[in-house]
Amino acid sequence: METREAARRWANAWADAWPVKDVDAIVALQAEDGDHWASMFRPFRGRAGLRSYLAEAFAEESRPAKVRFAEPQVDGDAAAVEYWAVIYVKDQPVTISGCTLLRFNEAGLVAEARDYSHVKEGHHAPPAGVFEDSPSEAGSTT
Repeated sequence: METREAARRWANAWADAWPVKDVDAIVALQAEDGDHWASMFRPFRGRAGLRSYLAEAFAEESRPAKVRFAEPQVDGDAAAVEYWAVIYVKDQPVTISGCTLLRFNEAGLVAEARDYSHVKEGHHAPPAGVFEDSPSEAGSTT
């Protein structure tokens, strides 16, 4: 699968699945032995690891997340995808601004994902012009 197509598919799946906490939809895009780094200090190995991470993260969220993903930036088998999300922890908004660096295998599954994010209490709008061409508008907010 072509990298841009795989990256868009990944962004769309996250945009659709995150608000409804659909762990299976996200895990399905991970290679069986792929790694997901929630941070450089929190590696989650394989699909089982990613499933564990998502269950932990989604358990903190008390309301559906509002998310947006920017157009993937692609180079070879790698892509960078920025995202902006407002989650609710104990019904209080928390804004997450991040970027995930992805490497895909030949089948278009995630062989490695490294997530870098910043978290700030409250509801904050994304920077103008970054997310207007988002691959998916599902669950989006400004």
